[in-house]
Amino acid sequence: MKTLRSAIELEQLRVRILSQRKLEKPCISICGGTGCHAYGCEDVAKAFENEIERQGLSKQVELKVTGCHGFCEHGSLAVVYPEKIFYQRVTPNDAPEIISETVLKGNIIDRLLYVEPTSGQKAHFENDVPFYKKQQRLIFGNNGLIDPTNIKDYLTIGGYSALSKVLFEIQPEQVVEEIRKSGLRGRGGGGFPTAAKWESCRNAPSLDGVRYIICNADEGDPGAYMDRSLLEGNPHSVIEGMIIGGYAIGSHYGYVYVRHEYPLAVKNLSIALEQAREYGLLGKDILGSGFDFDIRTSRGGGAFVCGESTALMASLEGKIGEPRPKHVHTVICGLNGKPTNLNNVETWANVPVIINGGADWYSQIGTDGSKGTKIFSLVGKINNTGLIEVPMGITLREIIYDIGGGIPNGKRFKAVQTGGPSGGCIPESLIDLPVDFDRLTEAGSMMGSGGMIVMDEDTCMVDVARYFVRFLTEESCGKCVPCREGLDRMLDILTGIAEGRGKEEDIDLLEELGGVIKETSLCALGGTAPNPVLSTIRYFRDEYEAHIREKRCPAGVCKALITFTIDEEKCTGCGVCARECPQGAISGEKKKPYKIEQEKCIKCGLCSDSCKFEAITVS
Repeated sequence: MKTLRSAIELEQLRVRILSQRKLEKPCISICGGTGCHAYGCEDVAKAFENEIERQGLSKQVELKVTGCHGFCEHGSLAVVYPEKIFYQRVTPNDAPEIISETVLKGNIIDRLLYVEPTSGQKAHFENDVPFYKKQQRLIFGNNGLIDPTNIKDYLTIGGYSALSKVLFEIQPEQVVEEIRKSGLRGRGGGGFPTAAKWESCRNAPSLDGVRYIICNADEGDPGAYMDRSLLEGNPHSVIEGMIIGGYAIGSHYGYVYVRHEYPLAVKNLSIALEQAREYGLLGKDILGSGFDFDIRTSRGGGAFVCGESTALMASLEGKIGEPRPKHVHTVICGLNGKPTNLNNVETWANVPVIINGGADWYSQIGTDGSKGTKIFSLVGKINNTGLIEVPMGITLREIIYDIGGGIPNGKRFKAVQTGGPSGGCIPESLIDLPVDFDRLTEAGSMMGSGGMIVMDEDTCMVDVARYFVRFLTEESCGKCVPCREGLDRMLDILTGIAEGRGKEEDIDLLEELGGVIKETSLCALGGTAPNPVLSTIRYFRDEYEAHIREKRCPAGVCKALITFTIDEEKCTGCGVCARECPQGAISGEKKKPYKIEQEKCIKCGLCSDSCKFEAITVS
């Protein structure tokens, strides 16, 4: 490969690659994201490769293993282009039939189609699947089109054209202004205006002129994997965004701080960085423009607090990953004491899209205060789990029912927790709330990095609050007293309520304690940590009162407050519950009602789960 020395050479290469590819040529796109790896996508891809070779179709049919397609609930996924026929639950045994019937004859394989649960309708094409219909996949959509380990694939979809444009046509300060006009806000949690941060870093004094660009890929929220999937599936988009940011700010040094637990993301990113250097798109004198910029990767150790900017930079410096006071912001004094600009993976991936499409176009998407799209990981008690990209301002109802397919088993939607462990729980009464930075904050939650956990009627909100506070207590670095001691005390109170030791004054104490922690903690971890508690008290106070006053868990979750009993009228005496009970707490005679010895019962729920006649009740 000859190193590219100009914008003209880049475009000539792009044209040459496109001329060598036949767009009408059948292509099978296999989802190769981490989620589909759990479904055996590697074996599926190998089966397709073997079948293509066996039938002598290597020149006629292309096989592409891509990044995550998003619909993780239904992997392994395979899309047959150019028609975009969508198959789900694909196994290695399906490869010969897909090649012979769909690729060669154009026939649809009915049993591999997605079936909409409520209507029973089958979707033949990817765009017909309800999960995808209301999405607007500006950033995430290319994941299913390219091999992340092949830079030529990225070039065919216009990759690095935005970089070429800014290097030769736009001045650095004009790039900052374009980002400002777009309205882009940071996707990592705080939603700070991206251009304002860039401008502050650009204008910050630096005696030796050194400034740093950092990509925060230390994604630690339970159930969140947006950044991982972007790095796995389209690493060049992040690299291109960082180079453009470096040019705009006047930085020549970049870092990607990525979780140690993301091996596939690290692998694909490392390959992409090496390819970009080989092509002259990264390193010295990029495209002959005279601009130098390079990127290194650093793997975090899995500490949740290292998602915080100052803790992350301390970790990069080889120090303990704990925050410091921000009376001087990191854009002025950050990594190694130099001006440093930190944005997360999704924010950087938005930059090339804005440059290519224009700020005016981008700013038309979303709401007045929240422009563009947002990627969420939709998980929990919902039919369609996976990654979704939606325009800002879409309602929770549209996300949960139109895209997510509603709640499994006909259960009632109860709440959704947004923004990761420090986010709040939004109740069913606010299901028509538009999703953007400001409206979520007003509701007592936040956008965060994009985690969205759906809960049904069987969820205990006191238990939810206790779960997240326990997580945050364990992840707190312990540097400041309000976070270290306050969260620990809050966890004690919640545990007491869940175990039947709650007192009337506990709710008021939790609210007061939460306010103090929010106001006095050193960093954003402590500043947002009380959100799960405060929001559940705000919207589900009656559940706290039931736990405290009635010593009862309405959802039947808190073991100390529930009792399993057998309804004699419904019990057929089949004995299944007795066989399942690990404690031998259930006894009786065949064809006569059984009984539970409460002294022996450990409230594991296996009896209730195994009873086909719904004879076992929880009270």
